[in-house]
Amino acid sequence: MQVVSKLALTAGTMALAIGIAAGGGAVPAMAGDNEQAAPVSIVRAPDDIPGPIGERENRTVRLTLETTEVVGRLDDGTSFRYWTFNDTVPGPFVRVKQGDTVQVTLENAEGSWMYHSVDFHAVTGPGGGAVATQTAPGEARTFSFKALKPGLYVYHCATPMVAQHIANGMYGMILVEPKEGLPEVDREFYVMQGEIYTEQELGTRGQLTESYEKLLDEQPEYYVFNGAVGALSDQAPLKAKVGETVRIYFGVGGPNKTSSFHVIGEIMDKVYNLGSLATGPVEDVQTVSVAPGGATVAEVSFEVPGEYLIVDHALSRLARGLVARIDVEGPANPKVFKTRDQVAAVE
Repeated sequence: MQVVSKLALTAGTMALAIGIAAGGGAVPAMAGDNEQAAPVSIVRAPDDIPGPIGERENRTVRLTLETTEVVGRLDDGTSFRYWTFNDTVPGPFVRVKQGDTVQVTLENAEGSWMYHSVDFHAVTGPGGGAVATQTAPGEARTFSFKALKPGLYVYHCATPMVAQHIANGMYGMILVEPKEGLPEVDREFYVMQGEIYTEQELGTRGQLTESYEKLLDEQPEYYVFNGAVGALSDQAPLKAKVGETVRIYFGVGGPNKTSSFHVIGEIMDKVYNLGSLATGPVEDVQTVSVAPGGATVAEVSFEVPGEYLIVDHALSRLARGLVARIDVEGPANPKVFKTRDQVAAVE
């Protein structure tokens, strides 16, 4: 039996009302098989990121994004039907150089219920690519753009209802490196924050269903880093060593809530505010405000070993799943930080 969710029907209605075209027609909702499947991991590892580009001539960079709808693990004993780019949340981290031409092919998997698309905030052109890529299940669309402005930018699905597609996992980031590149660091990480709106309350086990009403009311049941509860604390924590400098590319998929990005126990050495790489960074920053659809680049050096938590300093969200961990290895540094036992030993 095929089932169309209330959100799917709403997306189709919104598409007809707004009039976004795909192949000359309106964007309808697509029904699909609603049978439960064993949940898979949709987590994008924080170190799954291309390395620095370095010096090279401009070129055409070809990118293929496949939009898929998969039942993924949301929490222990809990699953959710995610909509993704390339089977993960967030989607791939795209890295190009200022002046490159980027050719994007969007392929919508045959098993999808919905039309999907992609809007790159790095694009100068109508809809950021969304109008050109409204794609039915089993079909593909291609467009290209020139990466004119350096910076860290969000991309996301932009098929109505847009907030629904984003909340279900359809977001990622693209880094447009400046022509001269970025200063070298020891490690780079990719972290994005999102919200998940379910009919069932936080902590309910089983396969959860999306809630259109909670989405409109901006009342998520879950807040997540990289797609799932525990993704970057239990499953794939960030790792570093004393003396290293790490660069965190952080963005907010949202779709609705601003993040107060904070690393407990550290001060960010440099922050490229709003993801802009055209001006120099600000230094010695405690907390960074990042809006939905926005990004920042933060650099942190570690002097003391231990576990450091990444949080949204709207700290009630931690109880709804929003925490990441940085494990820092290395020798103790009592000149900078002493535990009670270390203080007692000196006395």
